[in-house]
Amino acid sequence: MQTINWQDFERVELRVGTLLSAALNPRAKKPALVLEIDLGPLGIKTSSAQLTALYSAAELPGRQVLCVCNFAPKSIAGVRSEVLVTGVYDEQGQVVLAGFDHPLPNGSRLA
Repeated sequence: MQTINWQDFERVELRVGTLLSAALNPRAKKPALVLEIDLGPLGIKTSSAQLTALYSAAELPGRQVLCVCNFAPKSIAGVRSEVLVTGVYDEQGQVVLAGFDHPLPNGSRLA
């Protein structure tokens, strides 16, 4: 594993957001969802995520997630993805979303 210094970590803007909506992206080569995420003072941002193996679009709104907010926007299958929603691969290679045990204000930064 490569190590980084504390200043490198501080540059990554990891923030809490609430999923407002999720819909299948028909233009994606691999099944993906287009997500709208409320990041509080940072506004509402869009992301594309390959989450369909474990999550349906209908169950995601209202869920809080951890997002990387300071990557440059990227075009993914016709979607302007503004943030990266974080998760971890399980034993089958499916993404399990990173989340929280208690509600948090949107836009809160990871401590």
